[in-house]
Amino acid sequence: MGAKKRYFLLLFIDSIIVTFSVFLGYYILAPFFLQYTWPALVITALILLISHHIYAYVFNLYHRAWEYASVRELISITQAVTASIVTTYILNFLLFQTTFTRLMLITWMMHLILIGGSRLSWRVARKQIVGKNAKDSRHKKTLIVGAGKGGSMLIKQIMDTPTMEMNPIVAVDDDQAKQRMELAGRVKVEGTRQDIQKLVEKYGIEKVVIAIPSLTKTELNEIHEHANRDGVEVLTMPNIDDVMSGRVEVNALKKVEVEDLLGREPVELDSEGIEDQVRDKTILVTGAGGSIGSELVRQISKFQPRQVVLLGHGENSIYTILEEMSGIKGNIEYIPIIADVQDRKRIFKIFDKYKPNIVYHAAAHKHVPLMEYNPKEAVKNNIIGTKNTAEAAIEYKAEKFVLISTDKAVNPPNVMGATKRMAEMVVQVLNGESEQTTLVAVRFGNVLGSRGSVIPKFRKQIEAGGPITVTDERMTRYFMTIPEASRLVIQAGTLANGGEVFVLDMGQPVKIVDLARNMIRLSGYSETEIQIQFSGIRPGEKLYEELLNENEIYPEQIFEKIYIGKANIYNNFNINEIIKELLGSQETKSSLMEFINRR
Repeated sequence: MGAKKRYFLLLFIDSIIVTFSVFLGYYILAPFFLQYTWPALVITALILLISHHIYAYVFNLYHRAWEYASVRELISITQAVTASIVTTYILNFLLFQTTFTRLMLITWMMHLILIGGSRLSWRVARKQIVGKNAKDSRHKKTLIVGAGKGGSMLIKQIMDTPTMEMNPIVAVDDDQAKQRMELAGRVKVEGTRQDIQKLVEKYGIEKVVIAIPSLTKTELNEIHEHANRDGVEVLTMPNIDDVMSGRVEVNALKKVEVEDLLGREPVELDSEGIEDQVRDKTILVTGAGGSIGSELVRQISKFQPRQVVLLGHGENSIYTILEEMSGIKGNIEYIPIIADVQDRKRIFKIFDKYKPNIVYHAAAHKHVPLMEYNPKEAVKNNIIGTKNTAEAAIEYKAEKFVLISTDKAVNPPNVMGATKRMAEMVVQVLNGESEQTTLVAVRFGNVLGSRGSVIPKFRKQIEAGGPITVTDERMTRYFMTIPEASRLVIQAGTLANGGEVFVLDMGQPVKIVDLARNMIRLSGYSETEIQIQFSGIRPGEKLYEELLNENEIYPEQIFEKIYIGKANIYNNFNINEIIKELLGSQETKSSLMEFINRR
């Protein structure tokens, strides 16, 4: 029904109820009280009709979605009806020197019953229609995890929104007091998380929605393990505080992704310490358009720097992060710079112009097999680029320079890892020569969802119908989410004294083939539909990535999930001569590996 038709229908219904309730009340009271005259009744009815429509407008009774009526709407009806009765009561006294108290009281009661009933009938009618729609064969049978406020809101939203195409069948909750309760008068709580698999089989559940946004990663993994065995789609609802504040809708459900399962509990940062170093400062991030660089920009911006210089080689990626950050309210100035860290003169001019206080150097070539074919480019970008940026930081008296390194720098069998280890050595050498700038490196493993990582690759292969290609069944890797890695990098920078190689705790290694199987199930397929093929190890790859062992790191964490490595500090070789030798060699890779192995 259109808004105008709806408005006039409600106006007509209210006019009939208000007008005739006066006369109906008169006939109810007539056998007992005969002092009311017809002229007085007609005038009373007119006063009541006019005052009702005035207060109906004030309390917005004609522009509400009554099919979703709740206690709030009933309160509005009570306020409007009461105000109109009180107004009529006062005017009657002024006009007729009498108040018609009994008539006004019975009329007030009839208004509440009849007007309230007319509105609630809209909701009853819609509920009947939605109830039938929910049983539509296209609507997927859904199990709700969580019988609290979030679960109740979600079920109501599903029932009121046929386009969600869900049919809530049953709920689970670990609270024993909620067992056998009914949510939204429809969905019964029939067990705990441990019963999910049994209920999925019993009711033929096709979707599981987690209505407990505060779940830990361990609990989320447990629920996913119970629910996803038969390819059931697992979704989560948004945070209840965001829903209550209106920032997001209840129906903004999100698929559980592999990042959610592999990620860990967030680390509480030393926010005051970080803000002391970052607030009102100029921060420069190289590789600012990349996965780590862009996340560093997002995280740094929370601590109110004055300027953030976004330096990158690719214009599209820099444009993307600039657009994202420019859309956020605040007084931070974002400066996009298209430059190559190999271009020494350009880098020095940028430092001369902006004089950054803190530099995060994330620009690098990171793809292991590609760098095996292009060792000179790896040397130029990863070693020379680091040297140029670090020396510019020293020249223009930056407070700190933080190199983003990798666990592939540990006993590197490949060009990428060897160049990153060499970059760490460059940072250590320059730190020994610098009086004002503190230079450090932060080393960690693979980040979930970064460009070139296995997760985006697997997603594309699944979208294409498979197969998923895994290099070797034994292949394992350490994983960390991009936000976690970025936060820990920023935290490590505040802890730096100079020359350290910080090592981030990467948790437990993950078998790549298990990751592939999880992604297949999360996408709603089975391994018969999306097959896994083993393609063989690529050039430069290791079966097992290494983090520093217990003999190579100090046993005590200096901060949660941050260690200091016992990497040797070198300050007795000429960086320029080594770089010249590497670039001049016919066998750059051999020369590079020989140099690293000697140390």
